[in-house]
Amino acid sequence: MVAAVAAALLAAVVLWPLRQQGRRGFVLGVVTLGVAGACLYLLVGNPRAAQVQPAPSVATLRDGVEALQQALQRDPQRADGWALLGRSQAELGNAAAAADAFNRAAALAPDEPGVLVEAAQARAQADPGKQFDDTALAWLQRAHTLSPDAERASWLLGIALRQRGRNAEAADLWSTLLPRLEPGAAQALQAQIAIAREAAGQPSDTPAAAPALLQVRVQLPASLKAGDWPASTQVFVLARAVGGPPMPVAARKLPLADFPATVGLGDGDSPMPTAPLSAHREVEVLARISRSGSANRSEDDLQTAPVKVSLPHDGVVELRFP
Repeated sequence: MVAAVAAALLAAVVLWPLRQQGRRGFVLGVVTLGVAGACLYLLVGNPRAAQVQPAPSVATLRDGVEALQQALQRDPQRADGWALLGRSQAELGNAAAAADAFNRAAALAPDEPGVLVEAAQARAQADPGKQFDDTALAWLQRAHTLSPDAERASWLLGIALRQRGRNAEAADLWSTLLPRLEPGAAQALQAQIAIAREAAGQPSDTPAAAPALLQVRVQLPASLKAGDWPASTQVFVLARAVGGPPMPVAARKLPLADFPATVGLGDGDSPMPTAPLSAHREVEVLARISRSGSANRSEDDLQTAPVKVSLPHDGVVELRFP
């Protein structure tokens, strides 16, 4: 992912003079640079031939960010430049800087649904409680109005509504996504709709829960004494994409007192219904004991080594803490 962002950032900096031709010329130049590299690889069969050799000032993603910031100081009216800066800052883990950049992009491109959705998500990521504030909500609503079929906008807008206790609205909105999703993703989303309807006091028409695709047996360390851990302690059982981001593709959270135990993971445990567990052929499975009960890892948490498994998996994955 870093390489992809760095490549896009390099292309943007190299082709920045095309901004005088308008947004179309600039974007077309960035795309053409990437396509040209791919075609060169196909012609000569040598990956090195497809590599654009960057100047020293943009040899790394951080250097590229600095170069793009300087370019935006000279020409601050580029919504696409601010959006690219936001993505790059997010990749570097600078959530606040990413949100600031996307704020500028959204102000310059209030009718671009994709920019508004990214800006809203960046704003929530920068919030300590991961909440969509009123500005982010307004952006998501605007994006949904401009592009009613955009799945990401509808999904995030539903989350923002649920955070405000508007559970029935979230369930109704998510229901409109179901006809457009693959079966696995639709089943995972139906589980979230059922939760929202239950919170709204409405009857649920969700079918039976999706079967578990993984059975995970979690053994606690022999030295662990439950009395030494606070009541808030939770055990997270996670599956994540091999070689992908740390965000899990399926997760369960259970009290420490419930273990040792065997935990099933399925599409209903996927945090993003549009990317369910069943969409992956291979995952890494691990467990983590969190003193605070937070999904964010802390230094004093205990974690097992990840175990790589192929899906579907017939046996039981054994996880042991060190």
